[in-house]
Amino acid sequence: MARIVANDRKFKELILYVAEHCAGDVAFGATKLNKILYYADFLAYGDFGQPITGQPYFRLPKGPGPRYLKPIQAEMVKDGEIELLTATRYAFQQIRTIPRRKADLSLFSAEEVALVDEVIAALGPLNASEASELSHELLLGWQVVGDREDIPYSTVFLSDELPDDAHIERAQQLAREHGWLAA
Repeated sequence: MARIVANDRKFKELILYVAEHCAGDVAFGATKLNKILYYADFLAYGDFGQPITGQPYFRLPKGPGPRYLKPIQAEMVKDGEIELLTATRYAFQQIRTIPRRKADLSLFSAEEVALVDEVIAALGPLNASEASELSHELLLGWQVVGDREDIPYSTVFLSDELPDDAHIERAQQLAREHGWLAA
């Protein structure tokens, strides 16, 4: 598969930042890292109109993940930026990302850092299974693509809730204003 280059440098710095802030979280392993990165990029797209890193995310059996996380982590290990430690947690193998330097936050806006902090705080109390389940329920993009397919950022706007009367009325008003519906 051809490598799609997004903002790898910013992605690396985000990995370092998340790993640094989750160092004390005993449940922080590969699954939680995947979910934090996914939420940060997709919620940024929804809130700011563009993701933080632009990395492609794809459907994995247990939820969404960054398509190129493993090769980027391998580069980071080779460059001495992180260490990957495997530990046993209960009956599972946990792969922890350990930062070997501080993240360069000059690449991020204050709003992006605040959003990442919110995601870390929201997922902090959850174990890996709970964080994974949450990603299946809240952001529906994972549900609308096939296995190993990329998840479009625009799926952040999908909802499984039916619109209420106010939303239907507003949609009809917009349709009339734009000539899509007869007045």
